[in-house]
Amino acid sequence: MADGTKPTNRPTEAARLAATESANDALARAAVADIQPGMIVGLGTGRTARRAIAALAGRIIAEQLDITCVSTSEASAAYALELGIKVREFATIDQVDYLFDGADEVDGHLRMLKGAGGAMTRERLVATAAARRVYLVEEEKLVDHLGERTPLAVAVMAFGLASIRANLRTLGLSGVLRRSMDGTLYVTDNGNLILDVQLHGGTANDDGHNYERLNSALNNTPGVIEHGLFLTEATEVLVRRDDGSIERLLRPPMAE
Repeated sequence: MADGTKPTNRPTEAARLAATESANDALARAAVADIQPGMIVGLGTGRTARRAIAALAGRIIAEQLDITCVSTSEASAAYALELGIKVREFATIDQVDYLFDGADEVDGHLRMLKGAGGAMTRERLVATAAARRVYLVEEEKLVDHLGERTPLAVAVMAFGLASIRANLRTLGLSGVLRRSMDGTLYVTDNGNLILDVQLHGGTANDDGHNYERLNSALNNTPGVIEHGLFLTEATEVLVRRDDGSIERLLRPPMAE
Protein backbone atom coordinates (compact mmCIF):
# COMPACT_ATOMS: atom_id res chain seq x y z
CA MET A 1 0.00 0.00 0.00
CA ALA A 2 1.11 3.55 -0.72
CA ASP A 3 1.28 4.59 2.96
CA GLY A 4 3.44 1.62 3.91
CA THR A 5 0.69 -0.20 5.78
CA LYS A 6 0.78 -3.95 5.31
CA PRO A 7 -2.66 -5.34 4.46
CA THR A 8 -4.63 -7.06 7.22
CA ASN A 9 -7.90 -8.94 7.43
CA ARG A 10 -10.78 -8.80 9.87
CA PRO A 11 -10.13 -10.69 13.14
CA THR A 12 -8.88 -14.13 12.29
CA GLU A 13 -9.47 -17.40 14.08
CA ALA A 14 -5.85 -17.15 15.24
CA ALA A 15 -6.63 -13.75 16.74
CA ARG A 16 -9.65 -15.07 18.58
CA LEU A 17 -7.64 -17.97 19.96
CA ALA A 18 -4.81 -15.66 21.01
CA ALA A 19 -7.28 -13.33 22.71
CA THR A 20 -8.76 -16.23 24.65
CA GLU A 21 -5.36 -17.46 25.74
CA SER A 22 -4.29 -13.97 26.87
CA ALA A 23 -7.49 -13.33 28.85
CA ASN A 24 -5.86 -14.65 32.03
CA ASP A 25 -2.43 -13.15 31.32
CA ALA A 26 -2.42 -10.18 33.68
CA LEU A 27 0.99 -8.90 32.58
CA ALA A 28 0.06 -8.90 28.90
CA ARG A 29 -3.28 -7.22 29.59
CA ALA A 30 -1.62 -4.54 31.73
CA ALA A 31 0.83 -3.86 28.91
CA VAL A 32 -1.92 -2.90 26.47
CA ALA A 33 -4.49 -1.41 28.88
CA ASP A 34 -3.51 2.22 28.23
CA ILE A 35 -3.47 2.01 24.44
CA GLN A 36 -6.06 4.39 22.99
CA PRO A 37 -7.76 4.66 19.57
CA GLY A 38 -5.67 6.41 16.95
CA MET A 39 -2.34 5.59 18.56
CA ILE A 40 0.72 4.36 16.73
CA VAL A 41 1.98 1.46 18.82
CA GLY A 42 5.40 -0.18 18.79
CA LEU A 43 5.42 -3.96 19.08
CA GLY A 44 8.36 -5.49 20.91
CA THR A 45 10.13 -8.75 20.18
CA GLY A 46 10.40 -11.98 22.13
CA ARG A 47 8.14 -14.31 24.07
CA THR A 48 6.86 -11.73 26.56
CA ALA A 49 6.16 -9.15 23.86
CA ARG A 50 4.37 -11.84 21.88
CA ARG A 51 2.00 -12.34 24.82
CA ALA A 52 1.19 -8.63 24.79
CA ILE A 53 0.62 -8.68 21.03
CA ALA A 54 -1.98 -11.40 21.61
CA ALA A 55 -3.62 -9.29 24.32
CA LEU A 56 -3.69 -6.33 21.96
CA ALA A 57 -5.42 -8.46 19.34
CA GLY A 58 -8.02 -9.25 21.98
CA ARG A 59 -8.68 -5.57 22.62
CA ILE A 60 -8.94 -4.90 18.90
CA ILE A 61 -11.58 -7.61 18.59
CA ALA A 62 -13.53 -6.64 21.70
CA GLU A 63 -13.45 -2.88 21.24
CA GLN A 64 -13.00 -2.45 17.49
CA LEU A 65 -9.89 -0.55 18.48
CA ASP A 66 -8.49 1.48 15.58
CA ILE A 67 -4.72 1.64 15.94
CA THR A 68 -1.68 1.23 13.72
CA CYS A 69 1.42 -0.67 14.79
CA VAL A 70 5.08 -0.73 13.88
CA SER A 71 7.23 -3.72 14.70
CA THR A 72 10.73 -4.18 16.10
CA SER A 73 11.28 -7.42 14.17
CA GLU A 74 10.09 -9.40 11.21
CA ALA A 75 8.87 -12.13 13.57
CA SER A 76 6.66 -9.78 15.57
CA ALA A 77 5.31 -8.19 12.40
CA ALA A 78 4.39 -11.61 11.01
CA TYR A 79 2.64 -12.60 14.23
CA ALA A 80 0.72 -9.32 14.42
CA LEU A 81 -0.43 -9.66 10.81
CA GLU A 82 -1.53 -13.23 11.52
CA LEU A 83 -3.73 -11.83 14.29
CA GLY A 84 -5.24 -9.18 12.01
CA ILE A 85 -3.32 -6.22 13.46
CA LYS A 86 -2.40 -3.40 11.09
CA VAL A 87 1.37 -3.11 10.77
CA ARG A 88 3.02 -0.17 9.07
CA GLU A 89 6.63 0.08 7.89
CA PHE A 90 8.62 1.97 10.50
CA ALA A 91 10.55 3.74 7.73
CA THR A 92 7.42 5.87 7.17
CA ILE A 93 6.94 6.78 10.86
CA ASP A 94 8.74 9.54 12.75
CA GLN A 95 6.92 9.29 16.09
CA VAL A 96 5.38 6.43 18.08
CA ASP A 97 2.88 6.99 20.87
CA TYR A 98 3.42 3.85 22.90
CA LEU A 99 5.87 0.95 22.87
CA PHE A 100 5.66 -2.31 24.77
CA ASP A 101 8.55 -4.76 24.84
CA GLY A 102 10.24 -7.34 27.04
CA ALA A 103 13.64 -7.31 28.73
CA ASP A 104 16.13 -9.97 29.76
CA GLU A 105 17.24 -8.21 32.96
CA VAL A 106 16.22 -5.04 34.82
CA ASP A 107 18.08 -3.45 37.72
CA GLY A 108 16.87 -1.07 40.41
CA HIS A 109 17.48 1.97 38.19
CA LEU A 110 15.40 0.50 35.35
CA ARG A 111 18.52 -0.12 33.33
CA MET A 112 18.06 -3.18 31.16
CA LEU A 113 19.80 -5.93 29.26
CA LYS A 114 18.05 -6.84 26.02
CA GLY A 115 18.99 -8.87 22.99
CA ALA A 116 17.91 -12.46 23.57
CA GLY A 117 15.64 -12.06 20.55
CA GLY A 118 18.42 -10.50 18.48
CA ALA A 119 16.39 -7.39 17.64
CA MET A 120 18.30 -4.71 19.58
CA THR A 121 18.86 -2.40 16.62
CA ARG A 122 15.20 -2.08 15.67
CA GLU A 123 14.11 -2.17 19.31
CA ARG A 124 16.23 0.86 20.13
CA LEU A 125 15.18 2.73 17.01
CA VAL A 126 11.49 2.32 17.81
CA ALA A 127 12.09 3.09 21.49
CA THR A 128 13.87 6.32 20.58
CA ALA A 129 10.82 7.41 18.58
CA ALA A 130 8.31 6.45 21.29
CA ALA A 131 6.78 8.90 23.74
CA ARG A 132 6.02 6.18 26.28
CA ARG A 133 8.09 3.02 26.62
CA VAL A 134 6.77 0.16 28.76
CA TYR A 135 8.78 -3.00 29.37
CA LEU A 136 7.38 -6.25 30.72
CA VAL A 137 9.18 -8.78 32.89
CA GLU A 138 8.59 -11.62 35.27
CA GLU A 139 9.94 -11.06 38.80
CA GLU A 140 12.87 -13.43 38.21
CA LYS A 141 14.33 -10.94 35.71
CA LEU A 142 14.90 -8.28 38.36
CA VAL A 143 18.61 -8.21 39.24
CA ASP A 144 21.01 -6.24 41.42
CA HIS A 145 23.59 -5.94 38.64
CA LEU A 146 23.18 -6.36 34.89
CA GLY A 147 24.78 -9.50 33.54
CA GLU A 148 23.91 -11.69 36.52
CA ARG A 149 21.69 -14.01 34.49
CA THR A 150 22.27 -13.35 30.82
CA PRO A 151 25.12 -12.28 28.52
CA LEU A 152 25.32 -8.94 26.77
CA ALA A 153 24.34 -9.25 23.11
CA VAL A 154 26.50 -7.24 20.71
CA ALA A 155 25.44 -7.02 17.05
CA VAL A 156 28.45 -6.70 14.74
CA MET A 157 29.18 -6.50 11.03
CA ALA A 158 30.33 -9.81 9.59
CA PHE A 159 32.76 -7.89 7.36
CA GLY A 160 35.03 -6.87 10.24
CA LEU A 161 34.40 -9.72 12.65
CA ALA A 162 38.01 -10.53 13.62
CA SER A 163 39.06 -6.91 14.13
CA ILE A 164 35.86 -6.10 16.01
CA ARG A 165 36.47 -9.00 18.39
CA ALA A 166 40.04 -7.78 18.92
CA ASN A 167 38.77 -4.30 19.77
CA LEU A 168 36.21 -5.73 22.18
CA ARG A 169 38.93 -7.69 23.95
CA THR A 170 40.70 -4.39 24.69
CA LEU A 171 37.52 -3.45 26.56
CA GLY A 172 37.72 -6.65 28.57
CA LEU A 173 34.96 -8.28 26.56
CA SER A 174 35.09 -11.65 24.87
CA GLY A 175 32.24 -13.82 23.79
CA VAL A 176 30.89 -16.43 21.45
CA LEU A 177 29.10 -16.05 18.15
CA ARG A 178 25.43 -16.83 18.54
CA ARG A 179 24.15 -19.77 16.55
CA SER A 180 20.68 -20.91 15.57
CA MET A 181 19.22 -24.20 16.69
CA ASP A 182 20.53 -25.91 13.55
CA GLY A 183 24.08 -24.81 14.31
CA THR A 184 24.31 -22.10 11.66
CA LEU A 185 25.37 -18.58 12.57
CA TYR A 186 22.50 -16.47 13.84
CA VAL A 187 21.86 -13.53 11.51
CA THR A 188 19.70 -10.58 12.56
CA ASP A 189 16.94 -9.02 10.48
CA ASN A 190 19.51 -6.42 9.42
CA GLY A 191 22.05 -9.03 8.33
CA ASN A 192 24.43 -8.75 11.29
CA LEU A 193 26.02 -11.34 13.58
CA ILE A 194 25.68 -11.40 17.36
CA LEU A 195 28.42 -11.89 19.92
CA ASP A 196 27.17 -12.92 23.36
CA VAL A 197 29.65 -11.64 25.94
CA GLN A 198 29.75 -12.01 29.71
CA LEU A 199 29.73 -8.87 31.82
CA HIS A 200 32.25 -8.91 34.64
CA GLY A 201 34.90 -6.72 36.21
CA GLY A 202 37.71 -5.49 34.01
CA THR A 203 38.96 -2.52 32.06
CA ALA A 204 35.63 -2.14 30.29
CA ASN A 205 33.52 -1.37 33.32
CA ASP A 206 35.79 -1.15 36.35
CA ASP A 207 33.88 -2.79 39.21
CA GLY A 208 31.53 -4.45 36.75
CA HIS A 209 28.76 -1.91 37.19
CA ASN A 210 29.87 1.18 35.23
CA TYR A 211 27.41 0.55 32.44
CA GLU A 212 27.44 4.12 31.16
CA ARG A 213 31.15 3.92 30.40
CA LEU A 214 30.74 0.54 28.74
CA ASN A 215 27.79 1.86 26.72
CA SER A 216 29.93 4.72 25.42
CA ALA A 217 32.85 2.43 24.63
CA LEU A 218 30.66 0.05 22.63
CA ASN A 219 29.02 2.91 20.76
CA ASN A 220 32.49 4.11 19.74
CA THR A 221 33.77 0.72 18.57
CA PRO A 222 33.86 0.53 14.75
CA GLY A 223 31.79 -2.33 13.41
CA VAL A 224 29.57 -2.62 16.48
CA ILE A 225 26.11 -1.95 15.10
CA GLU A 226 24.15 -2.20 18.34
CA HIS A 227 24.20 -3.83 21.77
CA GLY A 228 21.83 -4.86 24.52
CA LEU A 229 22.59 -2.19 27.14
CA PHE A 230 19.34 -0.20 27.36
CA LEU A 231 20.15 2.21 30.15
CA THR A 232 17.60 5.00 29.74
CA GLU A 233 14.93 3.63 27.41
CA ALA A 234 12.40 2.43 29.99
CA THR A 235 9.93 5.00 31.22
CA GLU A 236 8.26 2.25 33.22
CA VAL A 237 8.54 -1.48 33.83
CA LEU A 238 5.62 -3.78 34.56
CA VAL A 239 6.61 -6.72 36.77
CA ARG A 240 4.55 -9.83 37.32
CA ARG A 241 5.38 -10.83 40.87
CA ASP A 242 5.53 -14.45 41.92
CA ASP A 243 2.14 -14.10 43.64
CA GLY A 244 0.57 -13.07 40.33
CA SER A 245 0.23 -9.37 41.15
CA ILE A 246 1.42 -6.69 38.70
CA GLU A 247 3.73 -3.94 39.96
CA ARG A 248 4.48 -0.80 37.98
CA LEU A 249 8.01 0.53 38.43
CA LEU A 250 8.66 4.10 37.33
CA ARG A 251 12.08 5.44 36.45
CA PRO A 252 13.56 7.10 39.53
CA PRO A 253 14.46 10.78 39.24
CA MET A 254 18.01 11.59 38.18
CA ALA A 255 20.36 12.42 41.02
CA GLU A 256 21.30 16.08 41.35
